[in-house]
Amino acid sequence: MKRIIVLIIISFMFNSAVLANNQIAYIDMDRILNTSKVGKKAVTNLEENHKKKIQNFKKNEEDLKKKERDIVSQKNILSNEEYSKKINDLRIEVRNYRNERQKSLDLLTKKRIEISQKFLKKINPLIAEYAKEKSISLIIQKKNIVMGKTELDITSEIMDLIDKNIKQID
Repeated sequence: MKRIIVLIIISFMFNSAVLANNQIAYIDMDRILNTSKVGKKAVTNLEENHKKKIQNFKKNEEDLKKKERDIVSQKNILSNEEYSKKINDLRIEVRNYRNERQKSLDLLTKKRIEISQKFLKKINPLIAEYAKEKSISLIIQKKNIVMGKTELDITSEIMDLIDKNIKQID
């Protein structure tokens, strides 16, 4: 029994010594994506496209509301059949508008994910090379860390490397 306890203590000490030689760092990927030159350009481009689409959607919403007001104002003039037909046509237009808007939002989300993935593929070799040069065994994303020394944050160095070596995302 004593031998087992001694073996456990020795193996724990050995593992601690091995872990002490490994260097760990963390990186803030969100900050890199949003503040590096390449990442900022990609995010800005996406936001501009999104704003244009929102303006178009607002215009379409106003047109639909105007049509609704026009139909409601004609309620007493139109026959019940005509009124019902116009209301049904308006409902179909509204449904189509909602479907189109949802597709657009889904496409935007898909593009954001795609750009993030392309960005990661481009920067992974740089991060790997940096880790090799600095003898870093493990790099963790900052969002997965509860607490860590600020000296372990390599975000700024990686961002400098990215700004120097990557000019655009495909």
